[in-house]
Amino acid sequence: MSDGLLALFDPPADPALEDVAEELLKLDPQGDAWAAVIRHTYDMIYNGQETGRYRWDQLMKTEKTHFGTVFEINAQREFKFAGIDEDPTDYRICGHLVDAKWSQTDGRWMLPPEVTGHIALVATGSDVDSVWSLGLVRVLPRYRTESANRDKKSTLNKEGRAAIRWLWRNEPLRPNVLLQLDQSAVEQIVALKAGTKRTDQLFRVAEGRIVHRSAVLTVARQLDAMRRLRGGSGGSRRALAPDGLLILSGAYHAQIARDLGAPAPRRDEFISVRVVPSAPGQGACISGGWWRLAAPGERTILPAPDLPREAP
Repeated sequence: MSDGLLALFDPPADPALEDVAEELLKLDPQGDAWAAVIRHTYDMIYNGQETGRYRWDQLMKTEKTHFGTVFEINAQREFKFAGIDEDPTDYRICGHLVDAKWSQTDGRWMLPPEVTGHIALVATGSDVDSVWSLGLVRVLPRYRTESANRDKKSTLNKEGRAAIRWLWRNEPLRPNVLLQLDQSAVEQIVALKAGTKRTDQLFRVAEGRIVHRSAVLTVARQLDAMRRLRGGSGGSRRALAPDGLLILSGAYHAQIARDLGAPAPRRDEFISVRVVPSAPGQGACISGGWWRLAAPGERTILPAPDLPREAP
């Protein structure tokens, strides 16, 4: 089928597929929960706290294949989709059979013969580009590629891909800061012997960027990484304070970040910012004094202030 004909292609009316689409949009109008499912699935597969991995190309082939299964399970836990073991698909949504499919490569979902005629929930994403997509398609026989592998699985052909009812397309995925940073700098971080030193350096290099909890665990490779970050004489906050750097927690200091004009971290995120004293009313009031973000290249003379005490 030519691209010109595809532009005129109109999939047949499918009330069941629209029922499923409406239900998914009702459950998650902005797609935030789906984005969190995908972010969590990446982090589970990397298993950074035990392995130190944070990139797709660091995974073994079997782990990459397993991503789709973990995605399916995480989605069911999040949305409590129905389903029984005898079904040929993963879920029942509004009474309709729906099979969940993930592909790291857009358009390459592997479809077994038993999903033919049923609805496929197709999802894809890129941790490098921090984007994700999710849509629905009825797997009609004419939508499948002619060739199949030894498991008789096939992919969607051009007409099938054009028939996808996208609910979210190239939406933002919470970024993996270890992929955003210069990779030579990341290599230098992970080469440090002590977990606390690696955490210190992460927040120096990632100044001004949101750092997810999983990135801290990946770099620290310690069970008590969060405690070592927060406090004590050996904590990262204490180590970075002489350089004017604050490590703000989204659980306790999001308002301070907003007052400073920095990106506000969520509850499971952090951000390091360099601060200098300011005039009253300018910036954020911390420990009884006023502070603002340091300008690029501005010298920090005083150490960063102590932050409000966090709950245990």
